[in-house]
Amino acid sequence: MSPAKSKGGKGTPATVAATRAGAAFTLHEYTVDPDAPSYGRAAADALGVPHERLFKTLLAAVDGALTVGIVPVSSSLDLKALAAAAGGKKAVMAEPRDAERATGYVVGGISPLGQKRRLPTVLDASASAFATVYVSAGRRGLQIELAPADLIALTGAATAVIARG
Repeated sequence: MSPAKSKGGKGTPATVAATRAGAAFTLHEYTVDPDAPSYGRAAADALGVPHERLFKTLLAAVDGALTVGIVPVSSSLDLKALAAAAGGKKAVMAEPRDAERATGYVVGGISPLGQKRRLPTVLDASASAFATVYVSAGRRGLQIELAPADLIALTGAATAVIARG
């Protein structure tokens, strides 16, 4: 893997952040199905990647503070576990517009990388089972594949079991 830009030319904030940090990554483009009930599962299917290896980026308010939870698309975010991992008591899913405003990305293309402001981030511990994982590269139809250790370093993420089901 090596730093790369999307075929569209200019990179996304996520790819720019990964490139600036010197992280090794591979970009994967796919055709977005606008009728898919789950962006993440549709991305995994389009790329032929197991659902456990492609991670979705979700935002929740933990005791009122926006926090990023990164979990496999095969799972749901366990809000109680996220709150505990973030040192809080209660978590609720963020409103989509709040997530978009805080990250600079649109829902379905929110990347944990290159967000407008760095938010507390927790990566599900299952990521460590893979040499590389996939997360959104900052737009629908584009995933970035990188080592879990690089994802942790680039986001300042803690790791904990925050996925269920």
